[in-house]
Amino acid sequence: MSDEGEDYMSDAFLSQMKDVKPGVTMARRVKEAMRKEEKQKETNVKNRQKTYKEQEKESREAALQSSITNQNKGFALLQKMGYKAGQGLGKKGAGRVDPIPLSIKTDRGGIGMEEVKKRKAEEELENYRQKARRKQQHETKSLEDFRVRLRTEKEGQKIEGDLRRSQRACEQLDSQKDIAVPREEWYWAKAEPEEEEEEEEKEKEEEEEEEEDETVELTSLDKLQILTSYLRGVHFYCIWCGITYNDEEDLCSNCPGDTAADHD
Repeated sequence: MSDEGEDYMSDAFLSQMKDVKPGVTMARRVKEAMRKEEKQKETNVKNRQKTYKEQEKESREAALQSSITNQNKGFALLQKMGYKAGQGLGKKGAGRVDPIPLSIKTDRGGIGMEEVKKRKAEEELENYRQKARRKQQHETKSLEDFRVRLRTEKEGQKIEGDLRRSQRACEQLDSQKDIAVPREEWYWAKAEPEEEEEEEEKEKEEEEEEEEDETVELTSLDKLQILTSYLRGVHFYCIWCGITYNDEEDLCSNCPGDTAADHD
């Protein structure tokens, strides 16, 4: 065996091969070793970065906790002008004692970004409040409109009911006085037309409407006021009292008034 040849049975060679598993090829062992080495390098880099940040933080906190010494040029100048440690700034010592606190930015926002964000948040909050107020006002107005509409409908229904009562009373009282034709057609309640007469009645009403285009149509409230005045003046009758009085003096003395509100 030559001197340059490698002794495969020597202890040095066997020690290199002690971790090699049987049946594992050389290429696979090399790849696994390289992978472990890369993983170890990444771990070392992460540890170094983490350690650097921690050291930086610790150094900063230690510097902030320690007092300024005479080695600081600014502090040395203040002492020459009569300043003493722990004394407030200014001629009378009424100024601040502690240094201006250090504010460290940890985000990527530029200078003034915090103010912009704060102002934007306040604007969004104000817009939300305005929308909420407008919504509440709209809901309140809608509710009030509904109440007014409901009240108007009820008042209209009551007027229609009082008008029909007045028409029936007028027809009855006129008949008792042998009045065969009402002063106005609408003074008496109209009978419901038969099915055979509905079309004729409709045509007649259309003709009358064409002839009276220029006539002002009375509302139910107008008719009620006119008819109740007729009943009180001619028959001394009040539909809300439901009584026929003896004469005008009796009516004026004992009837509360000539409207429904007077009888509430």
